[in-house]
Amino acid sequence: MALIDEQYLRTPFYGVEKTTAWLRRQGHAVNVKRIRRLMRLMGLEAIYPRRKRGLSTPDKQHKVYPYLLKNVAVIRPNQVWAADITYVRMYHGWLYLMAIMDWFSRYVIAWELSVTLEPDFCVTALERALTNGQPEIFNTDQGSQFTSADFIAPLEKAAVRISMDGKGRVFDNIFVERLWRTVKVEEVYLRDYQTVAEATLSLGRYFAFYNHERLHQALGYHTPADLYGVAAGPPVALRAPSVPAAVKEAMNPSKKPLIFV
Repeated sequence: MALIDEQYLRTPFYGVEKTTAWLRRQGHAVNVKRIRRLMRLMGLEAIYPRRKRGLSTPDKQHKVYPYLLKNVAVIRPNQVWAADITYVRMYHGWLYLMAIMDWFSRYVIAWELSVTLEPDFCVTALERALTNGQPEIFNTDQGSQFTSADFIAPLEKAAVRISMDGKGRVFDNIFVERLWRTVKVEEVYLRDYQTVAEATLSLGRYFAFYNHERLHQALGYHTPADLYGVAAGPPVALRAPSVPAAVKEAMNPSKKPLIFV
């Protein structure tokens, strides 16, 4: 799974069969059935000209909102926020990371870790983010975590316009996808988290660095905090996400329940 994760960042257009062939060339005796199962667990799917499934599995009973950002010029902080979920490997097992980003500044406003894909950790991150301000538009994919009533309710209460990626438009949330690449290359792949607590602490330090110290070429070599206007204040992303007290160690992937709702 670690090899698949790293190769996916290099060649996101590789599907199950190409990934299997690549692993065989590296000397691993794997078959298509196994790689398909692992990629599904990781929420990975090759980039095609259609909406990807991945970690955010849609729920047909939930309301889906239209995409509002086509041809929209994002010119100020808090104009558009976006959220997504990614897989984070550990030494034993894995976690799921959700982050909320301000599109204009690339500032990570809130983030949260979970051992399952239940929507609770997404709601927790959203509620934390809204205590520090609110956007005009909030964009996500059509995953059930983001279309659930618990996630939609705080946005509607705050009169935030809700936007969701359209089918066949895999790059609608491209800035968050780029964030995942950066986080994995600069943080996750350099470590083998042993516990949830270790992952939480290490990612907290990284997001503080990302927001307040890391220079972005696309931002004219400013930090996200410079453009978001909070450089003088406390780093919001340094606040560690809540982790259930009972969760002390990463669970074995073969035993951990994965809940897709």
